Amino acid sequence: MGMDRLQQANVIDGKAFAAGMLEHLKSDVAGLLTETGKIPGLAVVLVGDDPASAVYVGSKHRQTVAAGMNSFEHRLPAETSQSELMSLIERLNTDPQVHGILVQLPLPKHLDPNAVIQAINPDKDVDGFHIANAGRLATGQPALVPCTPLGCMMLLKDRLGDNLAGLNAVVIGKSNIVGKPMAQMLLNANCTVTIVHSKTRNTQELCRAADILVVAVGRPGLVRGDWIKPGAVVIDVGINRIVEGGKSRIVGDVAYDEAGHAGAITPVPGGVGPMTIACLLSNTLTAFRRQHGLAA
Repeated sequence: MGMDRLQQANVIDGKAFAAGMLEHLKSDVAGLLTETGKIPGLAVVLVGDDPASAVYVGSKHRQTVAAGMNSFEHRLPAETSQSELMSLIERLNTDPQVHGILVQLPLPKHLDPNAVIQAINPDKDVDGFHIANAGRLATGQPALVPCTPLGCMMLLKDRLGDNLAGLNAVVIGKSNIVGKPMAQMLLNANCTVTIVHSKTRNTQELCRAADILVVAVGRPGLVRGDWIKPGAVVIDVGINRIVEGGKSRIVGDVAYDEAGHAGAITPVPGGVGPMTIACLLSNTLTAFRRQHGLAA
């Protein structure tokens, strides 16, 4: 029964939205080239040979080039020292062709990711992880915002319109990468925001009151159908690989088949995932504009 009802529920097509964004970015970049004679440049740093990271970096490179931007890839051996990595960051900070810098995580164990992230010029920190960008976001100033919550926010506004004021928003998960910045953006949009996490006592009750439910914990099927208020908009950030009957597939943090009564929901895959790279390129464009004193 769940699946039949789900066909009628509004499935949020993040893949199509991201493709549309990339087309817009492409024409914006072409316009900037005409206006300034320059194009945005994104530098991606990969240390070691983590296979998943290598796939992400390859994908970022292809999409950066497809959007008409410069892509600078720095692939370093796993044994790269902290000081070698820091001096590369320093070079990229001062390189006028580089407008955005991203260090692919996780880093090999002997490197300190926090020190590396804080060494990036906050105005080039397109991941939005620098403490200065977290502080700007928290105080409502122009910031570079982490790509995943930025993508979630775009999908929410596309579905609900720009005015989210007064809506009850529940964010499940309090990570620095998704949960906290997501809650902050919803608060800046004048939602009433609750952050639910592993120590929360009345999780289901809080979720059932949510007009907007954003789930980012990495636990397959955590959110059941009866946690979701009828008509709520559900954004599922989880990407979990599960094995059933010898076959592996990707599922989210929400029991999708039970969510037929949601007003709208992002599928996994094809929901939030494709938005992340599109938002990375959008952040690179924003960083370029700000660095050149152009209107956002």
